[in-house]
Parts: sequence; structure tokens; C-alpha cells
Amino acid sequence: MARLQPVRGTHDVLGDKAIRFRTIYEKFKSVAERYSHQEIDTPIFEFTETFKRTLGDTSDVVTKEMYTFEDRGGEQVTLRPEYTAGIARAFMSNGLQQSAPCKFYSFGPMFRYERPQKGRMRQFHQMDVEILGVPEPQADIEVIALGSDLLDELGIGKHITLELNSLGDPESRSLYRDALVSYFTGFKSALSEDSLQRLDKNPLRILDSKDEGDRALIENAPRIFEFYNDATRNFFNAVKGGLEALSIKYVINDRLVRGLDYYCHTAFEFTTDQLGAQGTVMAGGRYDGLMEMMGGPPTAGIGWAAGMERIAELISADQLINPGRPVVVTPVGDSAQTVAMKIAHDLRRDGIIVDMSYRGNVAKRMKRANKQNATFAILIGDDEIARSVVMVKNLDLGSQEEVSFSNLCQYIRNAQK
Repeated sequence: MARLQPVRGTHDVLGDKAIRFRTIYEKFKSVAERYSHQEIDTPIFEFTETFKRTLGDTSDVVTKEMYTFEDRGGEQVTLRPEYTAGIARAFMSNGLQQSAPCKFYSFGPMFRYERPQKGRMRQFHQMDVEILGVPEPQADIEVIALGSDLLDELGIGKHITLELNSLGDPESRSLYRDALVSYFTGFKSALSEDSLQRLDKNPLRILDSKDEGDRALIENAPRIFEFYNDATRNFFNAVKGGLEALSIKYVINDRLVRGLDYYCHTAFEFTTDQLGAQGTVMAGGRYDGLMEMMGGPPTAGIGWAAGMERIAELISADQLINPGRPVVVTPVGDSAQTVAMKIAHDLRRDGIIVDMSYRGNVAKRMKRANKQNATFAILIGDDEIARSVVMVKNLDLGSQEEVSFSNLCQYIRNAQK
């Protein structure tokens, strides 16, 4: 029988990778809660319509990448490919309009059927933040500042560039859309097949094309800032001014767009040159038209998502959380097993990390304790039980000392300070 392997495009999170994920999540939770965001956990699968409405019928995610299936009740459901749609659905399903503004953060797995490559998996993990119900530019500034603070606290901010653009208000965006359609229509024969399909429904997405022929045409395409009205300029200036007041550096990238019509005003990405082609580590924008498209009342929204796998590659070892070194309890002889378990239990209830040494002679058990980077080995045999003591071996110093049962927890706590 062949050995079972993980499904292509998935990976086990353990060892160093698990410590990296934990480091990222705990920093993320800390920063998000300092910004008064509350945790939300939406289902891993939703009715397919939730994502089709929000991502657009012509998007690559919907047409090529979603894990969609019919469940046993005949319902079409989809494993979530992103967070925003589910959070927007939860906002409406739970009647949170009366509680707006709402500020959320989330962390969990996403699923997209795409060609696995470095930094791009079929099951991957994202962090997400959203602010719902705040139309003012202060929300844009806060969301970007939260992302910037997180990257700095993870020690990778120095490798990251914030790219910023404005998609304009609906009027400005509509004018720009018309200008792009007019421009690219004149080059239909030269456009790639994907860009031809996008021309009528979401022409802004042509600007994301990686096709070399498309890239040449994009160079001379109209620029979005040519179509800004006063309302757009004022909003964008407020966002830029707020970031400057917070000493958050940015560069303007006027080709940074979002193809779907519910996006407006601020679009941004935190990018790096440390990961090769997969250079975006965090991306977001304002989506004031999303809730209405999903059948809810008009509700302003802005947020970002960040890939855990990509950020995990950037973190240096000195940034990682130290999970703590264990104490190893080692019974010597079968009759000491029960007392050793009781000692281990008491230590754990006192907040001390403890592992049990289950088998092997004392020399093998000490070898394993050293391999675990344990601080102490606590040995107990019949003689120690008779005297209500244990032998505590300091594995860093090579010394040992008898300690009474009653004083053991305090002794270990003091020694580990």
C-alpha cells in the first residue's frame, strides 16, 4: 500500500513553521485588539452565492479557483477563498447594522484550486481586518496603520513598501472605466484572451495582466488620476495626510486597481522584493458598495488580508516566540510511575511546562531530556518516595539537588526566573 501523503498544494503546520504561525498570530491579535478590533470566526464554507456575488462571475477565483460542491442536501456550497464576503454576510445575518461601526479581525485557512508554487498554496492561511460602517477617511488611515504596525512588530517592516492609490468615488471610477474601454477597444486584436473577456465587465482588471503584449498596451493606457473629481482628491489627500502625520511612508502606484465595481477610493498593498514573484504580503481597499450588492443596506467598508505563509518566510529567528523550555519528570522504576504523574500534574497546574519520561534506562532518558532542551530533569525512585523528596538535575549547569515534594513548585519557579 502506498504511503499516504498530504494533498498537493496543502502542507502540515508543525515544528518551526508552527512557531512562526503562532508568532504571527499572537502579534496580530495583540495589535488588532489595541486598535479595538473584535475577533470574528466565520464558517469555512458558505453558500456559493455569497462568493459569486462579491467576487464577480468573471473573476479568476470564481471561474477557475473556487472549491465548490453540492452537499448531501443538494445545496451549492464553497470553501471560503477569502474572508471579506463571509464577514459581510455575518454582518447582515446577525443584524449588526444597528451596532455599526464594527471592527473585526480574523485568522484561518482559505482554499483556492490553483497551481501550487512558492508562496501560493491550495490551502493557505490569512489574517484579515475589516472596519464596517465608517465612510470617513480616518478608517482607511487606521486600517493601513494597523497593518504597518503589525509588520514593524514582526521585524519585517524594513523589507516592505506600502503602495497606495485611489480608485476614486463612483463618478470618477465610472469615467475612468469608460476611458479604459474606449482605449483598449482600439487594440482588441492585440489583447490576450483573458483581457478580451474582461474588457466589457471589468476593464480595470486588464491593468493587472501579466501578459507581455497586454503590458505594452497598458503603458500608454489612461491614468486614473486624470479622472479624479474634487471629492476624490479631497478624500485621497486626507488619507495621504493622515499617513504622513503617523510617519507611515508610502509610494503612489496609479496602476494599483481593484476590478470590481463595489471598490472605491483607497486601494493599497504592502509589497516586498524578498519573495521573488509573489511580492504582495498584505493587500486591501475600500469597498463601500459591497454590502448593497449582497442585498443589504448601503454600508461603508474597508479592510485588508495578509498571507501567513508569505509573512512566515520573512520573519527572522530572533523574532520568534519562545514556547518555553520544559521540565522532564523521570520515574525510576515502575513503582514510581503514579507518584511521578502526580508531581507532573502539580507542576503543570502551577503553570510550568512539563514532559514525562516514559521509558528507557536513566541514561537514555537524560539524553532525550537534553534533546528537548529541558531545563531540569526531576528523578524519583523508591528511595525518594520514602523520604518525600525528588532529585532535581540542572541540565544547564550539570548540578543536582534534593528538593522536597512540598517545595518543588516554588523551587522550579524560582530557578526558571
